[in-house]
Amino acid sequence: MLDPNIIRKEPERVRAGIASKGYDPALTDRFLDADQKWRAAVKRTDELRAALNQLSRERKIDEAKKVKTELAAADEACAARAKERDALLEQFPNLPEEGWPVGKSEAENVVVREVGKKPNFKFPPKDYLSLAQNLGIIDTERAAKVAGSRFGYLLGEAALLEFALVQFAFETLAKKGFRPVIPPVMLRPEAYRGMGRLNAKDMEERYFLPKDGLYLAGSAEHTIGPMHMDETFDPTTLPLRYAGFSTCFRREAGSYGKDTKGILRVHQFDKVEMFSFAAQETSKHEHEFLLSCQEELMQTIRLPYRVVKVCTGDMGFPDAAQYDIEAWLPSEGRYRETHSCSNTTDFQARGLTIKYRPTSNHQPPTSHFVHMLNATACAIGRTLIAIFENYQTKDGGIEVPKVLRKYLSCKVIKS
Repeated sequence: MLDPNIIRKEPERVRAGIASKGYDPALTDRFLDADQKWRAAVKRTDELRAALNQLSRERKIDEAKKVKTELAAADEACAARAKERDALLEQFPNLPEEGWPVGKSEAENVVVREVGKKPNFKFPPKDYLSLAQNLGIIDTERAAKVAGSRFGYLLGEAALLEFALVQFAFETLAKKGFRPVIPPVMLRPEAYRGMGRLNAKDMEERYFLPKDGLYLAGSAEHTIGPMHMDETFDPTTLPLRYAGFSTCFRREAGSYGKDTKGILRVHQFDKVEMFSFAAQETSKHEHEFLLSCQEELMQTIRLPYRVVKVCTGDMGFPDAAQYDIEAWLPSEGRYRETHSCSNTTDFQARGLTIKYRPTSNHQPPTSHFVHMLNATACAIGRTLIAIFENYQTKDGGIEVPKVLRKYLSCKVIKS
């Protein structure tokens, strides 16, 4: 959640910031009104409680009974005001980092750089699904019979390539200090809400199991972040970095008619995710570090890509700054998003109460909220798509990238 003090002290900044992300700036004024009423209610209950304590000490029983009745009503009114205020506070997205590009949609994202040599085929390149179906390594038709649309079977070498990518990512990231983790794929509503992932715009994406009161995770980051909820770190442990593998579940609401075939936009997919808990003063550097890890992985697989700064209107709800990496797809003649890399600053940490105590002369030192960052290491399906298209051969086969060959028993996937 957003720091209420920022809304109180810098309302104009907040109005501009949330408007740039597509939210109604009038939300600021509604919150300030509710916040003022809540604080007045808190003050009233504090006054009545102090009066009750004084009357109790003076043994004025009748007067104390009267104040006790008033206090009960005031407490009830205060709770109602708090509920109204908190409901409004949860509607605020994180404010974008100063200087980040302002825009309404992905069309206004800013290209930072293009990296890698695009393949120059001597034949018309096929799309990944045609290649994979001809080779018998992706089957969406049988998946549709079993689970409906937007699902797929990975078969044979495609399945082996998934585990090769996972192993490659874990080995690379372990050398950089990331601790491997396999997190739960379900989480409680309070943990999801603390991550800022149950806002109105995201709710349609979530799968909820009412009987169990649990959500299916949309990414490993969604369950790695809450792992340290209600904890306070020693600053010497930061940054604390995890690399997590998880199956992910998303409804893909609002994307009907877009990429409905194949495995680009599906309800279930696997991903390796990087997650970092960092001190406030180092989080911008940590953001760039995570981006560099993503680029190293892409460059080692030798996939052409570009880095873009995601504009405010295309940015995620809890994000203050976000990069995307987009891989080149020859069959489409354009780049498609495969990775995201986000700094949520203290937004998620406030929702989960995750803090650290900086080195300080104060006794005891004042604790601060950590900054939490996440970045895709490897979205399996989309990485496979990029490999299939960029490594295809004239006869319809697919070369296995050199760095992944040690995990497979072949250099070329062919029929």
